[in-house]
Amino acid sequence: MKVVLNQDIKGIGKKHQIVEVSEGYARNFLIPKKLVSIADNKALNEAKTKIEAQAFKRKTEKEAAEVDKKKLEGSYIEFRHKVGEGSKLFGSVTEKDISDEINKKFKIVVDKKKISIKEPIKNLGTYNVQVKLYEGVIADLKIVVVGL
Repeated sequence: MKVVLNQDIKGIGKKHQIVEVSEGYARNFLIPKKLVSIADNKALNEAKTKIEAQAFKRKTEKEAAEVDKKKLEGSYIEFRHKVGEGSKLFGSVTEKDISDEINKKFKIVVDKKKISIKEPIKNLGTYNVQVKLYEGVIADLKIVVVGL
């Protein structure tokens, strides 16, 4: 029996996918729990439309991320901190600080978890960090730390 999945089901498939399952399994378990719907013309067209909409959304989000990547890679962010002996900072520059500056300077909202720093920034100098904007779209951003 052909059915359209209403949600991801382990071992069977992903949401909106059309799969073949045994009739007893579908009628006795999947349909009563509303995990699937019978694959009639209405359900097939609805599933196809939703899949196309998701693909379009992913495509537009990725294009927007590519534009943001070009903005970030073409510039830098400067941080001014108090400095102690040996050009050591009082405190450090964290992923949250970088995320806040990206939001202020470029108007791009980036979660702090999407920023990866190779080592903690505790000294003056220039550093490179990676910012994950979207799946497969990673921007290299230059961070400049100067003293007050």
